[in-house]
Amino acid sequence: MAITDEKYLLLTTFRKAGTPVSTAVWSADLGNGTVGFWTSSGSGKAKRLAHTSKVTIQPCDSRGKVRAGTQPIETTAKLVTGAELDRIHEKIVAKYGFMTKLTKLLATIGGLVKRKRIPYGDRGVVIVVPKA
Repeated sequence: MAITDEKYLLLTTFRKAGTPVSTAVWSADLGNGTVGFWTSSGSGKAKRLAHTSKVTIQPCDSRGKVRAGTQPIETTAKLVTGAELDRIHEKIVAKYGFMTKLTKLLATIGGLVKRKRIPYGDRGVVIVVPKA
């Protein structure tokens, strides 16, 4: 299976000091050797991507456990908004359907409980998939 077809990717971003931080994310094939997902502008991923485009990706399950026999792929990612975010949104909703509505509801409830609301899915991330 191609990395662009994976249900979940383990995305590793890097803090300013170089410390890696890994998170499982949904992703959708955007064509032209790229995949994308959405995140919040208040998320750690977005904050880390704002200072470095260096990332690694690797197939994983929903909890971030990497698939046996796979290796991390070093690549780059960028934050996007506008038409690019709209395209990512369309692709993610087409691929994951009802789950996108459920996660938005859970994020809203979590924000109310914690009294710390952050925007949901207001930034897109486009990842370049290196050719094998």
